[in-house]
Amino acid sequence: MLAVDNEAGFVDLTASMLEREDDQFEVTGVRSGADALDVLEREAIDCIVSDYDMPTMNGLELLEAVRSRDPELPFILFTGKGSEVIASEAIAAGVTQYLQKQPGSDQFTLLANQISNAVSQYRAETELRESKRRYEQTLATLHETTRDLMRAGTKTEMYRAAVGTAQSILEVPIVAAYQFEPTKGALVHVVSTPETRQAVSSSSTIERGDGLLWEAFSAGEPRYRTGPETATSAVQHALEMGGGSELIVPLGTHGILVAGTDRGEGFDESMRELLNILGANTEAALDRAEREQLLREHDRTLTEQNEALTRLNHTNEIVRAINRGIAQATTRRAIEEHVCTQLAETDRYLGAWTTAHDRNGPTPEVWDGIDATYIDQLRDEGTAAPEWGLIERALETESVQVVDNVLDEPGWDERRRAALTYGYQTVVAVPLLDGDRTYGAFVIHAPQASALSESEREVLGELGETIGHAIRSVERTRAMVTDSRLEIELESASPRLLLNRLEGVLGRTLSLEGLIDRTEEAVLFVSVADGEFDVPSLQQETESWATIESLSLVSEGEQATLLELTVVPTPFIRTLREFDAHVSAATSKGGSTSLVLSVPGQIDTRALVESVQENYSDTELTARRETGVRTTNGRLDTQLEEHLTAKQLEALQVAHYSGFFAWPRESTGEELATTLDISPPTYHYHLRAAQRKLVGMALDRHTN
Repeated sequence: MLAVDNEAGFVDLTASMLEREDDQFEVTGVRSGADALDVLEREAIDCIVSDYDMPTMNGLELLEAVRSRDPELPFILFTGKGSEVIASEAIAAGVTQYLQKQPGSDQFTLLANQISNAVSQYRAETELRESKRRYEQTLATLHETTRDLMRAGTKTEMYRAAVGTAQSILEVPIVAAYQFEPTKGALVHVVSTPETRQAVSSSSTIERGDGLLWEAFSAGEPRYRTGPETATSAVQHALEMGGGSELIVPLGTHGILVAGTDRGEGFDESMRELLNILGANTEAALDRAEREQLLREHDRTLTEQNEALTRLNHTNEIVRAINRGIAQATTRRAIEEHVCTQLAETDRYLGAWTTAHDRNGPTPEVWDGIDATYIDQLRDEGTAAPEWGLIERALETESVQVVDNVLDEPGWDERRRAALTYGYQTVVAVPLLDGDRTYGAFVIHAPQASALSESEREVLGELGETIGHAIRSVERTRAMVTDSRLEIELESASPRLLLNRLEGVLGRTLSLEGLIDRTEEAVLFVSVADGEFDVPSLQQETESWATIESLSLVSEGEQATLLELTVVPTPFIRTLREFDAHVSAATSKGGSTSLVLSVPGQIDTRALVESVQENYSDTELTARRETGVRTTNGRLDTQLEEHLTAKQLEALQVAHYSGFFAWPRESTGEELATTLDISPPTYHYHLRAAQRKLVGMALDRHTN
């Protein structure tokens, strides 16, 4: 601080009193304005306290000279000649404070307080201006770095420029860059500052799930850590800090940029913003480099063709192994298990899973090489799963559909973390087709990006058709004429079974009179014992059930009431389809259902029972027997399916189950037409045609 007064005694008194008021004050006294300006040239002064009435240069003239050099330097006019005119001129000239000399020591207390306030404000404003200047200078450095990044020829040069700039703008010693290597599924060290190299060698890697660095990369969001409790990275070991800080900025799918400091204050908001800007610029440059690299790779056509041929040969070997296995399979499940196992055991793919074409979304039933947590997630997400869109496109176009890189594919953001966790990048959906029939799809996961060539797609597409044909053949084999059929009896107390749920609501014995299995739904004819009951109440009760699409009354009698239920394909119905099984009888009573199933003799009944138990845990096998049914020209139900159209067969089944052929009739043609949502003439047309063909089949068979 500088005190200016032409009276030697008063200037010394001022210096002494101010230093007594605040021991942080260091006061230099001079006796003229010229001396004050000389001191200002040589020393850094925080504040000037000057008298007004001085020879040669008065206080206002000194103020003007000081303001020409530093417009913000605190200047207090401390004068004995006070007047409104002087005060007005001082304020106009930019004086900080104006104070009149008074008798006693209190005036110095007031002066010291004004000096402290003025100096504090001056220093804060100076620091703010300096911070703004440094920030603007840093932004200029970032812009220059961006130009350097765009001019860089290789990714390594880009990482090196980013590390150097981060060290410069943040003024920290510890900076490192890691690049994601898709083939390794890990972050690999690329470049770092000299202070970091002792702890981070060129072979250092960050494996999947390895601490905060991997978390920031997999989440695609910056991470900031302060304190020693989570200091796990090589950057932290390089710091050897007790309470240091670590700032991690992801570079998209390319890698991460890490900065560390052992300064107590860590990284403030502006420092984090600057590193984020640098990270965004570096990511853009790496994107450009990647695009240019792809263009260069187009010139390597011959090499790519050789690699594609090698992969194709490998795929063909896999397909041959699969074909040998499915030729010996006797059930659809056995076929799918063999396919998934063969695909998972190769180096080309991580694993595979199969799904039926369920309108509720992916329903993986068989898988190999796939984590069970991922399977559960697929089932929970249903049609919201991105894999479902891929499967839908494959089934709709009847062609192989591929996501070349989950990390970059639009709409697959939710799978980014899972892909990095489980180590896959390519996802392939292959439809299972046989002519006009669709049996779902199998899905393959591969570790590399763009893992499938066009030729491999064609081979996998042909494999999908082969599998579809094998499934169709198995189904046809089961439906062929057999010397005998098996009957198995099951007892199920599972609350998931529809008949048990209905029996629990009604409290009456239920019997399944018939089942019409359609592609997208099934129609059940259920008889309720003990006469009439309130059907509208039952309809209201089951309205919220996802399984039942509609419930209607077919007929009412003294002994029983017949209901028609249209239901979605339940796991039980899908099992019947898979094993070519038919329900011969089903009765629900006391919370349990007795089921009698008729299946072809060559069917693996253990697999069938296990399939039922998998979805209905409280189910037991109570009996198994051969029925010894023989036919000469094939089973009647098979012949009906061959000779009758789907509409004719449906009309015949509905008439039979609803008591249309009983005497007296339990239902009318008009009621059955309403049940099938068609006009009465149309229904009678289909029924008469079915009856005509059925009679013809019987008479021709008798004549033969």
